[in-house]
Amino acid sequence: MDGIFNVLKPPGMTSHDVVGALRKILNMKKIGHAGTLDPLAAGVLPVFTGMATRFLEYASHEEKTYRAELTFGFQTDTGDTEGKVVAESPILTLTDEEIEAALEQFRGDGTQIPPMYSAISVGGKKLYKLARQGIEVERKPRPIHIARLEKVDYTGDTLVFDVTCSKGTFIRTLCEDIADRLGMKGTMSFLLRRQAGVFTLEEAHTLEEIQADPEGCCLGVDSVLAQFPEVRVNALQGRRIAQGVATTMPHITDGLLYQVRTRDGLLVGLAKAVDGRLRAHKIIHIPEVEDRENHETDHITGRTE
Repeated sequence: MDGIFNVLKPPGMTSHDVVGALRKILNMKKIGHAGTLDPLAAGVLPVFTGMATRFLEYASHEEKTYRAELTFGFQTDTGDTEGKVVAESPILTLTDEEIEAALEQFRGDGTQIPPMYSAISVGGKKLYKLARQGIEVERKPRPIHIARLEKVDYTGDTLVFDVTCSKGTFIRTLCEDIADRLGMKGTMSFLLRRQAGVFTLEEAHTLEEIQADPEGCCLGVDSVLAQFPEVRVNALQGRRIAQGVATTMPHITDGLLYQVRTRDGLLVGLAKAVDGRLRAHKIIHIPEVEDRENHETDHITGRTE
């Protein structure tokens, strides 16, 4: 089954656990997820299966939207409430103006130091594995972008907020940084991913729903590839592109990736425009060609090379 599952990940499972569960449900090995969710977190986890895994990177780079709860007064080694408390502070009473002023400091372009408890590799070793050994290493700040950051609720002990951010943004770290800006220690106590690129919480399916109707829950790759312009070719041209032959096409822009589809809509894959020709980039199908097409070229797209 080649496609995408918009999984509603429950809290308590790792993203790897979800992939393992789907392998059993679908009885297949070639599966990967787009964007890790912490075990504590719930929400949207796009999972790609079969040939669709070739397009994983185009979902991983999309913006993501979360609802998070920040609890004031303490900080843990993991950045969430499952960790060991390593620092505490008095809980201050905040005004709406103080909260808004703090949130404003994080909107737009910025940098963030990744937490030790993360899957990032430094020197060939996963940070979380080093953290479990009590080893802390220097991490370089990484660029992030926060497109939206809004208060949802404030109780005095907790701050609930919505955030839309770039790939690689750690909400656990954002919670700690917001608390620090407000003069306190803080820890993420709840996280729900509401959207990952084109995949939304409203359209997500539980593992139980997927097990009951795998085909009904499986999406095609069109939603992920919609960001790329489309080029239609005849079967012969599609086959040549798929086999690595650069093919001249009219009205294409050098440097862009294009969806290559046959006239009947079959997706050949992605090709990159270079010097007015399409060169194979990620191919999933090689079209069948009738004998007569071996002696023809498309009157619209011109010659092949």
